[in-house]
Amino acid sequence: MPIERRVFLRYATLGCACCLAEKFTAAAAGEHGDGHATPHWSYEGETGPERWGELTPEFKVCQLGLEQTPIDLTSAMKGEADGSIAFDYCRRPLRLLNNGHTIQANVDSGCACTIGGTRYDLVQFHFHHPSEHLLDGKAFEMEVHFVHRSAAGALAVVGVFIRSGAYNHDLQPLFGQMPKSEGTEVAAAGACDPVALLPAARSYFRYAGSLTTPPCSEGLTWTVFRDPIEASPEQIRQFAAIFPNNARPVQPKNRRFLIETSS
Repeated sequence: MPIERRVFLRYATLGCACCLAEKFTAAAAGEHGDGHATPHWSYEGETGPERWGELTPEFKVCQLGLEQTPIDLTSAMKGEADGSIAFDYCRRPLRLLNNGHTIQANVDSGCACTIGGTRYDLVQFHFHHPSEHLLDGKAFEMEVHFVHRSAAGALAVVGVFIRSGAYNHDLQPLFGQMPKSEGTEVAAAGACDPVALLPAARSYFRYAGSLTTPPCSEGLTWTVFRDPIEASPEQIRQFAAIFPNNARPVQPKNRRFLIETSS
């Protein structure tokens, strides 16, 4: 059974699909599903990842969920994932936002990916330092997450590792304008084609997971490419100067299927 169908059937017992869609949409935007302000959380100390589930009842799944993200991408089953992925990205204007936890690029409508026949529109992409997922127990310098939403409200996230290496011209229009202050949104100069931030080789991992930030909602389709893209050490330092550590520790895989598919 495809991941998307398994997820829907499991969540249908917990609440209506439209309510879940609203919660997923609000979570992707960094707000509670009820419209209230999100309790303060961070990546360290008393409000760090180990305590997220204690900050408010709406964050309980961060502590009790069985399909949490990120995970260590290791010991995967080789084969075909539940639904191949295809990208329909194009040059779009971007708006860069420092939301206090990452630099987020909000994307005008027009870009999408298709997984197993379902179209997911690209809503935003954002960065983590170091990477949240591990590959065979090892972290990369950074990771970028492309967040997509279907017409029904389901979320699909694509992860791409970033390693230290060559200067990345496609990242510079974003990194060169990163807002240093929380709450500041700036229009990126010129348009950007997000496909330039995907690796040339398209082998990927697929599993059912969650948001990596509170409220840690589950039921997301995750696709993470094996091969990284590169950024120069200076570009990585640019981001790290604003967010020295904004990566959630890896979570137990539990009894989930982790599939690795070759390109």
